[in-house]
Amino acid sequence: MASTLTSSSLLFPSATSNLPSSTTPPRFSLYSPPFSPSCFSFSSLSSSFSISPSFLTPNSTTSSKRLSFSSFKVKASSEKKKVIIVNTNSGGHAVIGFYFAKELLGAGHEVTIFTVGDESSDKMKKPPFNRFSEIVSAGGKTVWGDPGEVGKVVGGAEFDVVLDNNGKDLDTVKPVAEWAKSSGVKQFLYISSAGIYKPTEEPPHVEGDIVKGDASHVGAESYIQEIFSSWAIFRPQYMIGSGNNKDCEEWFFDRIVRDRPIPIPGSGMQLTNIAHVRDLSSMLTLAVEKPDTASGNIFNCVSDRAVTLDGMAKLCAQAAGRSIKIVHYDPKAVGIDAKKAFPFRNMHFYAEPRAAKTILGWHSTTNLVEDLKERFEEYVKIGRDKKEIKFELDDKILESLKEPVAV
Repeated sequence: MASTLTSSSLLFPSATSNLPSSTTPPRFSLYSPPFSPSCFSFSSLSSSFSISPSFLTPNSTTSSKRLSFSSFKVKASSEKKKVIIVNTNSGGHAVIGFYFAKELLGAGHEVTIFTVGDESSDKMKKPPFNRFSEIVSAGGKTVWGDPGEVGKVVGGAEFDVVLDNNGKDLDTVKPVAEWAKSSGVKQFLYISSAGIYKPTEEPPHVEGDIVKGDASHVGAESYIQEIFSSWAIFRPQYMIGSGNNKDCEEWFFDRIVRDRPIPIPGSGMQLTNIAHVRDLSSMLTLAVEKPDTASGNIFNCVSDRAVTLDGMAKLCAQAAGRSIKIVHYDPKAVGIDAKKAFPFRNMHFYAEPRAAKTILGWHSTTNLVEDLKERFEEYVKIGRDKKEIKFELDDKILESLKEPVAV
């Protein structure tokens, strides 16, 4: 079935909290000027404040969405931290470390970004690595090597915070975690994945939903919780932003600028979540600046709105100033693997950043309409719109649907 670009609503607001109606709302007791979580500045406040009660994230293996409360005190200060980011050298997550480093430096913290691999490798010629001069010019340090030998690479340097943005399983995370523990690191942050949630009949995923026991990130998450007293885990989904080297919006632009139909598996009404990477880095920065508040919590590192698969195609076309034709297909009937033919999961895959909003006072700034315009300008600037691209799987899908393809 084909559909054309319309002005209908493409974005969906996040679900509201499932707090029991009998639960008493959080009370804030302040010993300083009026406080707003969304605009709190650590550089201007050094006094303490207490929050009672606080939101505690349920254990990652429980299926309960009920939230529990207790009382604690938080101290806010303008203390600057020494942070090391162990950054992956490929995939969509690499850009997280890049943005996080820049945001930390902008806030006055000291940053070392440790990238897995060799500085002279071909991977380092691609974004975001070919933009690391932006980190250095802002006062940050960049080093490369084996994460299993992070202690040797950094020598006797001491750090307050470690972010592991590389390890996808316990074997990879363990050496970094053990080094951090033995060297006296105060806070350990870990980039996991929202992909570890089990499919649910109640989207969106919220912190505390059941996770897949065999997911590689689960073992790493559990180990981190066992050995660190101050830890926080972040589960991102798809992301957008300059410097990303994994196709997302580009997949749609490739077809839109060449007047090709957009083949989308299923109905096209499946919900997913795409966050600008600046939202991910701002959430991580809040955890660094509010360690006691963040400690012991799991955060869905996502924006607070969903988008349909059809909606993503339409928004990309809007950003490019083009009209489009969407066609839907059944992957099984066509005989193809949808994972290879389409950049997103062929199902509802939508999480909500409930814990970050409630605990950290975080708010999302992702605006897909505007963010995609910026991405399309960059797409054209690098000349990808003129690049020769093969569409073999597309052609197989379109042939099965008897859809004509522009030559």
